[in-house]
Amino acid sequence: MLEELRITGLGVIEDTTLPLTRGMNVITGETGAGKTMVVTGLGLLFGGRADAGRVRAEPGRATVEGRLRLAGNAASAVAARVAEAGAEGDDDGTLLMSRTVTVEGRSKAHVGGRTVPVSLLSDVGEQVVAVHGQSDQLRLLRPSEQRGALDRFAGPEHEKLLVEFKELFGRWRGVADDLADRRANMRTRAQEADLLRLGLDEITRVDPQAGEDEELRAEAQRLEHAEGLRTAAHIAHQAIAGGGETDSEDATSLVGTARRTLESQSTVDAKLGEYAARLEEAASLLGDVSVELSTYLASLDADPARLQQIYERRAALRSLTRKYADDVDGVIAWADNARSRLAALDTSDELLDELEREMNRLAGEVAELAAKLRAARLEAAGRFADKVTVELAGLAMPHARISVLVVPRPAGDISLVVDGVESGVTPDGADDIELRLLAHPGAPALPLQKGASGGELSRVMLAIEVVFAGVGGPPTLVFDEVDSGVGGRAAVEIGRRLARLARNHQVLVVTHLPQVAAFADRHLVVAKDTGGAITTSGVRVVEETERARELARMLAGLPDSDLGIAHAEELLAVAARERAA
Repeated sequence: MLEELRITGLGVIEDTTLPLTRGMNVITGETGAGKTMVVTGLGLLFGGRADAGRVRAEPGRATVEGRLRLAGNAASAVAARVAEAGAEGDDDGTLLMSRTVTVEGRSKAHVGGRTVPVSLLSDVGEQVVAVHGQSDQLRLLRPSEQRGALDRFAGPEHEKLLVEFKELFGRWRGVADDLADRRANMRTRAQEADLLRLGLDEITRVDPQAGEDEELRAEAQRLEHAEGLRTAAHIAHQAIAGGGETDSEDATSLVGTARRTLESQSTVDAKLGEYAARLEEAASLLGDVSVELSTYLASLDADPARLQQIYERRAALRSLTRKYADDVDGVIAWADNARSRLAALDTSDELLDELEREMNRLAGEVAELAAKLRAARLEAAGRFADKVTVELAGLAMPHARISVLVVPRPAGDISLVVDGVESGVTPDGADDIELRLLAHPGAPALPLQKGASGGELSRVMLAIEVVFAGVGGPPTLVFDEVDSGVGGRAAVEIGRRLARLARNHQVLVVTHLPQVAAFADRHLVVAKDTGGAITTSGVRVVEETERARELARMLAGLPDSDLGIAHAEELLAVAARERAA
């Protein structure tokens, strides 16, 4: 859960800290006081888009810091992702996160004191928090969002089936696109293939070997300077091992004399014995060099015929490097790529027939899996509709019913016969999903965007969230004025449902309804200060009398009214009894 949230330099908020608790946290305040900035800050902390226009001119940057306590199913996933980025949590099981945005629009993210990509904040956010606002209600009107809601409710086995379907769909479309491209571009492919074959034939005739150009260059250089190399090696060999016409001693003999002389006095001074040992090593090294020089001299060849062969071979290799690459290794790589490309350019009847058979085989598997997806969605749709309908009854909509239609998608450019019906197919399956609301008996079941008022849509959204909470989901849920357009008994029921959610989740609610705020385990008030030259806002925790005054302000705009405070206290008492029950 989120234990603490600190916001500085964001909108009207100069610097404030929100101490949060388990259960239900409610945030209230006058219109324009900055309640929305709290949700904006949460969005920034969890990787949302940075808006430089919300950054205060002083100090020129906005910072949001949060302390997460990791627990439950999300803890291991978050810890693994954080460790992968090179960060780590504190010893007490908490994780510090921060996001900074400057007035120029630059953004930085930190986790566990380490600079990380903003995407890491998004990854953590997906695991630990779900934010629902009025924009989320609008998203719920989209068919894709409704399909996603049903798929999430259907459970992990269904999600595995969906992942399998997407992978199979991708393979099917890959083969189909490949086949279509080969047929449509047969002439162009044949021309390109002919050019590649010409190049491959030329390279095959020369048959270059890896590193051959450098080896030939070095050998040619040796042959061109064979006499000079022979003279140098011969003189060096004589100097080391003797055998020349002069009577001067060779290096091996001189080193041997020096070693024996030192050894004769080593009993007097041990230092001379150490030097003698080192000279013995030098004598051994000189012997090795002498042998290697003899071998080198024997290998030197001034064969003009071999040199001519090398010249001709290097000329053949240069012909290839002028056309295909900078060096021989590059020519070999070009040939390898050309062979792979030739396989991709193949438009033979045999290959086209093979691709068509593979495409048809995969199409059959896609249709079969799409049918399984449809059956799973139909089964989940009934359960989902029943559960949401039950929640709506508790939200002062006793006669309303939700139905979930799962129908074949209209046939389009990509279609298959699924369960005997030609259906358009996408990576999400072959179904269209539509949530419908029957507001009261006798009314037609209409799509949400046509059949739900603003207040009804708020309650449908909350009912869906309560249902999702029963099957898992992030441990922290944020609701930003989802009770808009609701009042009276429905407002009390929303507060009761949010309190029920708070039994197993941390819930943060930004609300203007006292009936909802009364159910809070912790009540935070955003207050605006207009005493200075610049308007600022801060957040404080209210309890007991002060909390009753805030509810009285929300009820009637009269925080000092005895009647308003009495009404607020009655509301708090009712909420307390509900929570206890």
